[in-house]
Amino acid sequence: MDNTEKQQMDKKERAKERREKRRQEISLIRSIPYSDHQRWWSAETIAVVSGANRGIGFEIAHQLGLQGLTVVLTSRETAVGEESAKVLQEGGLKVVFHQLDVTDQKSIDTFCTWIKENYGGIDILINNAGFNHNIGSENSVEFAEKVITINYTGAKNMIKAAIPLMKPNPAGARIVTVSSRLGRLNGRKNRISDDALRQQLEDADSLSEELIDGTVNKFLEQAKDGSWTTGGWPQNNTDYSLSKLAINAYTRVVARELAGRPEGEKIYINCYCPGWVKTAMTGWAGQVTPVEGADTAVWLSLIPDMRITGKFFAERREIHF
Repeated sequence: MDNTEKQQMDKKERAKERREKRRQEISLIRSIPYSDHQRWWSAETIAVVSGANRGIGFEIAHQLGLQGLTVVLTSRETAVGEESAKVLQEGGLKVVFHQLDVTDQKSIDTFCTWIKENYGGIDILINNAGFNHNIGSENSVEFAEKVITINYTGAKNMIKAAIPLMKPNPAGARIVTVSSRLGRLNGRKNRISDDALRQQLEDADSLSEELIDGTVNKFLEQAKDGSWTTGGWPQNNTDYSLSKLAINAYTRVVARELAGRPEGEKIYINCYCPGWVKTAMTGWAGQVTPVEGADTAVWLSLIPDMRITGKFFAERREIHF
């Protein structure tokens, strides 16, 4: 082994040690209960979790339920969603089920009408519903449209539908989207290689929904005609990475639009990477448990003195887009 290889090995080992230390720190923090004066929520606080019948979504619903909130667990498929809600109900948690397909505007509208009629609105929305066709080093774009529709368009449409339903609250309503480091603009190995486009997407002040949609649509056109391989798109899990890059960027657009809301009506919106979690989506090959993967979503949902918005997190720390 030459010096360069040894240095790379040492660097990987140090990074692994840092990750493990951080995991232990968070595990300790998570074991400390919220004190009464920190709890801005109650049993009447409504948290909606999309795609929560299994994996990270189920665990987010579980952890929010343990904190005493009312959790609305949603799933595209009614039977599995009802079963998952029943498991949490049997554990004494205040969890209800409602069908929700984030790719179907009619389903979103029906869900929002039901929420309004039964609970008067939403305090917390967790956008967790997601899809990735590729596992490991595979990189097919055969299902690119489905990936983009669920991970970006579906999450975007849920955010738009939820904003008018967000209840006034001195602590601020919360929107949290489950994303991925694979969608980072400046990831060393997995970035858009078009410098001009990357700079446009980086500029939080001029960033727009139209630019994000245009970027995604350009990729989808190239995925259909086969020219995507030379389009300068992320090299790893291309369709999934781009869908997460898009929802990360959209989070910043919405944060900017919501920034002027008065005190008592604030809505804080952020996204986070749960890490490579052992779930069906990763073929159970991840490095962290669903409990660990859910933690940052729950933390962002419940921070007592929330003033953070339009940011990207991992392991309870802000990371760069």
